[in-house]
Amino acid sequence: MRSWLDVCQPHQPLWSKTWPSAQKQKKTASSNRGQIKADISSAEGEAAHQEGAMEPPEDKDGRTFVEVISEKYSPENFPYRRGPGMGVVVVSTGGPQGSPMKDRLNLPSVLVLNSCGISRSGDQAEIAAFCAHVMELDLSHNKLQDWHEISKIVSNIPNLEFLNLSSNPLAGMTLEPRWAEAFSSVRRLVLNNTQVSWDTVLLLTREIPELEELFLCHNEYSSVSPSSVACPTLRLLHITDNCLKDWAEVRKFGSMFPCLDTLVMANNNLSSIQDSKDILQRLFPKLRSINLHNSGLNQWEDIEKLNFFPKLEEVRLQGIPLLQAYTNAERRSLMIAQLPSISLLNGSAVTDSEREDAERFFIRYYLDYPEEELPYRYHSLVNKYGKLEPLAEIDLRPRCRAQVEVHCEEKVEQLSIRLDQTVAELKKQLTTVVQLSTNSMRLYYIDKGSAFGPEEMKYNTRALHSYSIQDGDEILVVPKTK
Repeated sequence: MRSWLDVCQPHQPLWSKTWPSAQKQKKTASSNRGQIKADISSAEGEAAHQEGAMEPPEDKDGRTFVEVISEKYSPENFPYRRGPGMGVVVVSTGGPQGSPMKDRLNLPSVLVLNSCGISRSGDQAEIAAFCAHVMELDLSHNKLQDWHEISKIVSNIPNLEFLNLSSNPLAGMTLEPRWAEAFSSVRRLVLNNTQVSWDTVLLLTREIPELEELFLCHNEYSSVSPSSVACPTLRLLHITDNCLKDWAEVRKFGSMFPCLDTLVMANNNLSSIQDSKDILQRLFPKLRSINLHNSGLNQWEDIEKLNFFPKLEEVRLQGIPLLQAYTNAERRSLMIAQLPSISLLNGSAVTDSEREDAERFFIRYYLDYPEEELPYRYHSLVNKYGKLEPLAEIDLRPRCRAQVEVHCEEKVEQLSIRLDQTVAELKKQLTTVVQLSTNSMRLYYIDKGSAFGPEEMKYNTRALHSYSIQDGDEILVVPKTK
């Protein structure tokens, strides 16, 4: 089973006015599973869709599901092939007698039908005859706005586990309970950018007994209502890019989805985490991963409360106001030190050595803060490591100048020289000191701390810092003899 990260990757629409040739379809058949993705909840995904999509044939009433699969998966456009990977299933001839599609379709178990102008189901007998083996179905970016029509499609695909309805115009559409029963086999449901009502979401969670993953991005939810019936099978809730600001709304997810493992709430302007340790432990006993990217958290107390989730081991927290004033290194160190139980921060593993460095950094960071401003975690770490002294400031930058004695015959001059220059440049500097041209002098370096004798500086392009010249060393200038 794919992870929620896989499901949220952008996909390119597959519609074309002329379906691809048999050869191209053969190459792409094995990749269909990777193409059936939920709508990405970012502007980049939307832009990719708009640029890549081609409009289906004009039909003000839209097209039927049956029409689209009969055209796309006909033998001319989608030939049978054998080999490793997902493969393509040749459907048996057990369809209804007289079926115009009988013996004609080669359907894979993963159907990608996004951006095909589908608005209706078509003949249900045909769907049942040819889609009994289908397990994943992408109907995103179509014209489906009637839950009854959707239920006609889904009810005739008994093994369906993954359904993507993203970017279909379902705002204000009513789902009758008798239609919702058709979704009972679905385990992963994607409703991004549908503006589907929260009441419809609750009905679906009640009618789908083994729902594991639910995607509700870009639906403009600012509040949610609790459910009288919990959904104990849901493990992942992806509800990014909505308008949830109050923790009181997030709290409801705990009672609705008591076995929630992963909560993705990026790009909601959540202002704080308001519950106590006891409440968070009771509501989210199995939460392992939380994503609060680009939320409105602005107090360290909210970060400390993440420690109250008893199973939490992965946190994603970028783009929050609290961290804007810190450098990238400070952000990561302070976060790791505040969250002793996490093993993944913003997608990167936290090693034992990194944690120790971060915790020591945390103690030193708060050394000069008054007692009343010290975070609770500070005292825990002082008990662990003791009250550490500030690190000594050591300048490891290479020396850029040195004070040397220049000897030329009987003359001795004190001279400050740049160590980033070359021997040739030093000779130019010495011309005014020793009254010799650059071509008329030889230079020797004398290391006052070494037992070795003078070293001739005979390579004009060599940098002075390579000699390790120190203050007090000598430069001996010897005139060349003619």
